[in-house]
Amino acid sequence: MAQHQAEVLWRRDGQDFLDRRYSRKHVLKFDGGAEVSGSSSPHVVPVPYSDPAAVDPEEAFIAALSSCHMLWFLDLAARAGFRVDEYHDLAVGEMGRNAAGKAWVSRVILQPKAAFSGEALPTPEQVEQLHHAAHAECFIAHSVKTEVLCQPRLA
Repeated sequence: MAQHQAEVLWRRDGQDFLDRRYSRKHVLKFDGGAEVSGSSSPHVVPVPYSDPAAVDPEEAFIAALSSCHMLWFLDLAARAGFRVDEYHDLAVGEMGRNAAGKAWVSRVILQPKAAFSGEALPTPEQVEQLHHAAHAECFIAHSVKTEVLCQPRLA
């Protein structure tokens, strides 16, 4: 199976750190070369220690679910002979507390809308079936209960 890699880099850059008044801004680097500014959510750590313009982990998680669903939807629509001109999702994640009282993303609501053109236009039922099939195929949706291991590199 293929492996995917992401690199996360944070530097103290002279901040005191031990007073806990340090910037949470960091860089997310992806194996294809893309770099994105990351930060804690300002809902968790107040500004100026968080950067509201950067992507926080909760947003990245929601975006990953939305993106995976969209990619499968586009593939399945093309296979079915439906030309998609535009796809727009307003994905929303809701925070909650689990049984142990820990904060977690308790629900993600995808709200996609697709525009089609051409001779073969899907019925609303076919669009719903495409979304159902896309959800069933989405790697990220399957991974939500993934085991997460932490293996620190000490050298």
